[in-house]
Amino acid sequence: MPTSPPLRPAALALCATALLAGAAGCTAESDASGPSHPQHGAPEPTVVGDLERAYQDVVNDVLPSVVQITAEDQQGSGIVYDDEGHIVTNAHVVTEEDTFEVTLATDQGPLEATLVSAYPEQDLAVLALTDPPERLRPATFGDSSKVRVGQIVLAMGNPLGLSSSVTQGIVSAVGRAVSEGEGEATLGNMVQTSAAINPGNSGGALVNLSGQVVGIPTLAARDPGMGGAAPGIGFAIPASTVTFLADQLIAHGRIVDSGRAALGVSVRTVLGDGFEPAGAAIVEATDGGPADRAGLRAGDVLVELGDEEVTDVVSLSEALATHQPDRKVAVTYLRNDERRTTDVELGEA
Repeated sequence: MPTSPPLRPAALALCATALLAGAAGCTAESDASGPSHPQHGAPEPTVVGDLERAYQDVVNDVLPSVVQITAEDQQGSGIVYDDEGHIVTNAHVVTEEDTFEVTLATDQGPLEATLVSAYPEQDLAVLALTDPPERLRPATFGDSSKVRVGQIVLAMGNPLGLSSSVTQGIVSAVGRAVSEGEGEATLGNMVQTSAAINPGNSGGALVNLSGQVVGIPTLAARDPGMGGAAPGIGFAIPASTVTFLADQLIAHGRIVDSGRAALGVSVRTVLGDGFEPAGAAIVEATDGGPADRAGLRAGDVLVELGDEEVTDVVSLSEALATHQPDRKVAVTYLRNDERRTTDVELGEA
């Protein structure tokens, strides 16, 4: 479910024109003698309350840490990670590029940045500003393990090329495992939010009302029936995962400890009698790997991992994403149509 490319400027111009036309069509009627005047008894401006002040304080505090990233014809968002000029973003924002233009919220003109390293398995990347300005505003990353369903959050980024945009919502769920599609990354422990996440928001900031980044918006859910985006269902990489991996990318240029569980197998989706996905068949088990040590072998069809049903390659990846390396998990499989279960000590991807 990667985000789609941003709308072209022409499309945005048409939208803006339509909105302006709509606004013009909604003006109050006037007579031939001159312009209309407000009606008596019109409501007073909204009274600023504590919640509104909290929103404004968070926006003023965090938005200067959110940047726009341009690579070729693609745009995305990023977060100032430290005062040395490191920027964290999604791996799918940087794609195959090595150099980028980064525009700060202070709008002092584009700055050059280079890729430090990317980790597509968790859709995370780190850039470095070639000549970082003296007054950078690094964001504060919170403890995402303390995120709770129902908390108010703000998504900050550059959706559809509209820089420094803010949307609001709540945390809808935590601990989600989400796949970007077959053959793509499966991301574990994601934060689900109702805050709007549109193309260009990827790599930006999901922020709580204490001004802490609790996640990086990464995916918008798609409705398999309608084929388009499912409004109000977006997913963010939790802040604790971001800092855990970004620190390694900066220090080593690669990930030395992924924290991602693995079975040590290559698999393919198998179909049942009704041509529906019916499991993940092992094509090869790594010698001495977790599955091999547990007695699993090529031809076995995995149908459950822990409490999760396995119907295909993607659902197996999503089930693994909810577990940690070195933990034991029950794996149910079919061998010659006989249903069996074994405990597997998971390895690290």
